[in-house]
Amino acid sequence: MKIFEKLWHGADYNYEQWLDSPDILAEDFRLMRLTHSNVMSVGIFAWAMLEPLEGQYTFDWLDQLMDSLAANGLSAILATPSAAPPAWLSQKYPETRRVSELGIRQPHRRRQNFCYASPIYREKIVALNTRLAERYQHHPALVLWHVSNEYGATQCHCELCYHGFQAWLQQRYGDLDSLNQAWWSTFWSHRYTDWSQIEPVDPSMHSLMLDWQRFISDQALDFFLAESAPLRQITPDIPITTNFMQPDVGLNYWHFAKHIDVACWDSYPRWHQSDDLQTAMRTAFYHDLHRSYKKGLPFLLMESTPSVTNWQGISRLKKPGMHKLSSLQAVAHGANSVQYFQWRQSRGGEEKFHGAVVSHLASENTRVFQDVQAVGRLLEKLTPLTATTVQASVAIIYDFENEWALNHAQIPRSLAKNYRETCQQHYSHFWQQGLAVDILNTEADFTGYRLVIAPMLYMLAPGLAERIEAYVTAGGTFVTTYLSGLVNESDLCFLKGYPPPLRRTLGLYSEELDTLADHQFGQIVPSAENPLQLHGVYEFYHYAELVHPEHAQVLATYDSEFYAGYPVLTANTHGSGQAYYIAARTESRFLADFYTHLTKHIGLENPLCTRLPDGLSIQLRSSVNQRFAFIMNFTDQTIPLEIGEGWQDAVTGLPSPSSIIVPPYDVLIVGQQR
Repeated sequence: MKIFEKLWHGADYNYEQWLDSPDILAEDFRLMRLTHSNVMSVGIFAWAMLEPLEGQYTFDWLDQLMDSLAANGLSAILATPSAAPPAWLSQKYPETRRVSELGIRQPHRRRQNFCYASPIYREKIVALNTRLAERYQHHPALVLWHVSNEYGATQCHCELCYHGFQAWLQQRYGDLDSLNQAWWSTFWSHRYTDWSQIEPVDPSMHSLMLDWQRFISDQALDFFLAESAPLRQITPDIPITTNFMQPDVGLNYWHFAKHIDVACWDSYPRWHQSDDLQTAMRTAFYHDLHRSYKKGLPFLLMESTPSVTNWQGISRLKKPGMHKLSSLQAVAHGANSVQYFQWRQSRGGEEKFHGAVVSHLASENTRVFQDVQAVGRLLEKLTPLTATTVQASVAIIYDFENEWALNHAQIPRSLAKNYRETCQQHYSHFWQQGLAVDILNTEADFTGYRLVIAPMLYMLAPGLAERIEAYVTAGGTFVTTYLSGLVNESDLCFLKGYPPPLRRTLGLYSEELDTLADHQFGQIVPSAENPLQLHGVYEFYHYAELVHPEHAQVLATYDSEFYAGYPVLTANTHGSGQAYYIAARTESRFLADFYTHLTKHIGLENPLCTRLPDGLSIQLRSSVNQRFAFIMNFTDQTIPLEIGEGWQDAVTGLPSPSSIIVPPYDVLIVGQQR
């Protein structure tokens, strides 16, 4: 793909905010050259400037911007402006505004306050997008379409959305009898006799609310497809993306990923507020997730802050070195860009104090500007990275719909279910040891992975258990945990012991679940002569399942509570592979020891060094001919590392010593011919 021929460096540029200051606009392009920027995201919230009155379009300023970008050797990521409708549209067509759960039509305010189902809204944005595509289809600056901005799952309870939901349900279930059975709606006399009775306002109906979440996500995707249709038709050679966020927004990005050409996301870690190592691990998890959406391709870091945010409650300045380190962390995990929100700080509005490359001081001599300048200069020297990708042998299943269902579930301990945090806890070991991980959903192909891990796989969709069994039978290693296999895709509980679809693969069944208060902990002891050579005593907390092995080997047992002696870690040989079950929520030390021995057992190791010192993270990007290792120090201490012979400094090309020193908050990049 042409857009991956170099590493991108740039920012969101709100050119239209400065049209009455031509001196500032001219200065911007001089400063962009100084920062070695090569791309700008433009037009993201420009609807009111592109169509100030209904049907009256003003493209002169955008023409000037696009021409100036091209003249200065910069490319344009051109956005469609649907995320922020103009006031005239909201006033003239009130049906375009969302309706609250209480039936109140929302006023024109903030952004993204529009109804995905509104025919008027769709008509107006498609008309504008068509004109954008027609006008700029051959412009030399245009390299990528940025469709809307940060789609969300904000609910609309208007009649259009309710009718759409009811039609969606009819398509999914066919008839009301099937829906009532799938939702178990005889509970509390909630049985429906007409589609019009179904309104998504009853949190006691978990299946209803789960399907409502699915519908909202599908509705947002349908809107995306509608507004991107003219772009596909008129500019088929220009790739399309839309910027994702952390999964909190409630959309199933896996479904979106099928319809974009490159994945991108907006990353805003909270550095220096707590343990930076934990912040780095969580950020790495999200980078790997966004890389995994389009497996085999790089992703784009579409937004990050070069300084601080203004919306996190607390946002600290980046310590010296952290800007380069955090930017290169994205590249290490597969990004082919480092881009910022925003280029120049706004004078007014909600984000006037959000960090930017060019601050209100408007000087090239600021610390932040010079940090950005250094990153831009470095990215230019790393062009060979564009021929590489991240190649993972380990996969962790983190599934959005599983998370939605689990969030609704009122299990005996509904506090701190922590599904995502648990997935990250399992991920943490591999991040610390420099083993690449893909983050998958339950629809993914598991072929080619040596190890697949599925923590808290509460919901099993049709066919998933069979695909897991086939993976293990063919020689794969599978790990899952407590709270797995409890319900089907409609949130109906399985019968005959959990998890029946995986019972043969795991070689066990679960009978009961104990839950512990926050101050309560129990103990785990490994079995004598267990094949993973685990030893010592470990703690468990929050959740403890009582399982009965049928064919599985017991590797560790509870050593406290009335269920002392019950299995807590089992292994079952099935076909040519093995399936492991962890029956309790354990301390991280247990998972670290378990995965250390397990990865050694199946032959996975870091090619750079046998064991990383605490505080360092290593990520590799590889091609057929070469590989690059990013050695990252997320602490304020200098850390030595032995990397062996045959590596070169990726920037200078000079041989790298086998004993290196990684300074605090720094990243070293070494390369090697394969």
